[in-house]
Amino acid sequence: MHRTIFTTPVVNTLLRVLSVGVLRLAGWRVEGALPTHAGKAVLIAAPHTSNWDLPYTLMVAFALRLNVYWMGKQSIFRPPFRGLMRWLGGIPVNREQSTNLVAASVAALRAADGPLQLIVPPEGTRSRTRYWKTGFYHIAVGAQVPIVMAYMDYHDKRSGLGPVFEPSGDVAADMAAIKAFYAPFKGRNATQFEAE
Repeated sequence: MHRTIFTTPVVNTLLRVLSVGVLRLAGWRVEGALPTHAGKAVLIAAPHTSNWDLPYTLMVAFALRLNVYWMGKQSIFRPPFRGLMRWLGGIPVNREQSTNLVAASVAALRAADGPLQLIVPPEGTRSRTRYWKTGFYHIAVGAQVPIVMAYMDYHDKRSGLGPVFEPSGDVAADMAAIKAFYAPFKGRNATQFEAE
């Protein structure tokens, strides 16, 4: 994986302090911690309803001392922002094409020397959606890493890491259990999020 803001010495420390301060001033609570056995993991990013999710997610990642990479639509990686977005941990996703993104993500997680958390929004969009994509699930199964249920609740201004979810192999049952966990959380644009 490429170098990011999370692996840049000094900058990482300064931004962690700044992030903790900004979150406190904004009234946000950061909850949970990454279990030691989940150093390599797939983090679900839900609900995802606003462009504000990215800066808040990055600040929470700094506060929790994570080493995250996140998937975003290809259009936000256009020049002149491509280098910055990649340094922030971004991985461009072309939603118009069928690619081997799952296989590439599995290989990257397996090849990583140290802790690495891959953030994947299951909705695949900020727009209202009824069905979640299962890419995050297949990445975790393929890489043999746990799924960590990360959340951002704008209603209560709390964000963090929920329980670790170990996939059973029964995709339908596992997806139902995951969606049930997210049902109480409200996104910034709450009417767009539907975890059914």
